[in-house]
Amino acid sequence: MKRLGDIWPQLTSFENLLRAYHKARRGKRRRPGVAEFGLTLEPELLSLQRELQDGSYRPGNYRLFTIYERKPRIIAAAPFRDRVVHHAVMHCIEPPLDRTFISNSYACRRGKGVHAAVDRYQAWAQTYRYVLKMDVRQYFPSIDHDLLKEKLRRRLKDRPVLDLLDRIIEGAPGGTPEAWYFPDDDLFTPLERRVGIPIGNLASQFFANLYLDDLDHDLKQVLHVRPYLRYVDDMVVLDNDKARLADIRAAVRDRLAADRLRLHPHKAHITRVANGLNLLGYVVYPDQRRLRNDNGHRFARRLRRMAKAYRVGRLEWANVVASAQSWIGHAKHADTEGLRRVIFSQAVFTRETGQEAVSA
Repeated sequence: MKRLGDIWPQLTSFENLLRAYHKARRGKRRRPGVAEFGLTLEPELLSLQRELQDGSYRPGNYRLFTIYERKPRIIAAAPFRDRVVHHAVMHCIEPPLDRTFISNSYACRRGKGVHAAVDRYQAWAQTYRYVLKMDVRQYFPSIDHDLLKEKLRRRLKDRPVLDLLDRIIEGAPGGTPEAWYFPDDDLFTPLERRVGIPIGNLASQFFANLYLDDLDHDLKQVLHVRPYLRYVDDMVVLDNDKARLADIRAAVRDRLAADRLRLHPHKAHITRVANGLNLLGYVVYPDQRRLRNDNGHRFARRLRRMAKAYRVGRLEWANVVASAQSWIGHAKHADTEGLRRVIFSQAVFTRETGQEAVSA
């Protein structure tokens, strides 16, 4: 692959920074940091442009918080000013590098996504008998900074862009995965290497796709695996031969070790496709798919919380409708008509001035 260059002038142009600002503020206009930046937009962007061009730009501190969806996850939110920079960088480097990714990598890519990945798997499940599903243990906290920088350098040759990407990587809060030793490590190696990129960060989404891109190409071009897809670190391979899938699993384990990653020991199983596969929020069979049970229960609880907030005036009706429509859009991709009727038949939103009901 020819390395990309001559990106820096476009990246630091005022037009690119303005475009990045508009993208970064989508859905967040009322947040204090976003509104404050927008009040003095031109001076803010000119200051950011100047810092980028003279090399004095440094990322700010992340705000950490925890979300609870099936399991607790620590989310790191960059300051709004830094999110503008992330969008400016990605606008310039993501489209050309994205074209080098395999077509069946589905996370955070235009024209891809969860539903396209599930559709692809289900089509393959009608042809193959067995499926191997794997994921990486503590993927985001385990991504090695030096290896990530090395992968970027194999694809980019623009020194100022690489320096900026280094600062973004180094400015992230460090990961805290359990210490693990890989071949040729000495006693202190796991303690000396910086690891971890934050969940909930535009740049991190791209880095996560890029970091496993070499593995994707090895599976396709070296092992000649055709029915393979990846969504972030969820990997799925199908075949009619269980022994071949076991060999592929061993090869993936070895290839991940070269990137200082490990397969999750309890999430690398070979099963019959007819038994159904737990994939990206659905249980998928060759001829049907169901919404995972915990998904419906979680949304029902969220709907009850929204009803309470709406009743006391802490939530607007437009926000209720947006949240409900988002879940319906996901649920409609499975056989959930009965489930949707049950959940929404119990959803009554009242205020002193009247009553509303959400439709499934």
